[in-house]
This record gives sequence, C-alpha cells and structure tokens, in this order.
Amino acid sequence: MTPWEKYRQVAREAVGTGWALLALILFWCAAGFGLAHVPVTFAHVPLWVWAAIGGTWFLAVFLVKFLMAKVFRDMALDEEADHDGR
Repeated sequence: MTPWEKYRQVAREAVGTGWALLALILFWCAAGFGLAHVPVTFAHVPLWVWAAIGGTWFLAVFLVKFLMAKVFRDMALDEEADHDGR
C-alpha cells in the first residue's frame, strides 16, 4: 500500500468518524430536547433521560460496529512493512 493510499484511507476513517459523531450529537439533542415535554416516566425517570442516555449508547455501539465493518481497514502504518523487510 502506497503512502498516498494510506493517507486516503486514514482520511476516509476520519470523515466516517466525524459523521458518526455528528449523528450521535443530533440524536442526543433530538431525544433529549424532543422528548422533554412527554409526560411518560419509567422507574420515576422521564422518558427523555432514557432515550437520550440509553438510545445514544445503543446508537454509538451500532455506529462503531458499522464503521469497523465498512469504513476502517487494518493496515500497517510503518514503511518497513510495505517493503517486505528490505
């Protein structure tokens, strides 16, 4: 793998991670503020707390699994591994 290909892959991983972070922030805001006026509670805790904390956690786990399966790639970052020990 050439240094340019490595750079492109690292940039792709960074962009994917940024989009995942943006999705988490938007979901957290929508779940927390969007459900703030719903009068439903579970175990004396408002629904927005369960959605904002638990829902965000589950979404984060899903997004990490997605990134690991579709975006991230295992590669050697040192140049010596590319030259077969020469």
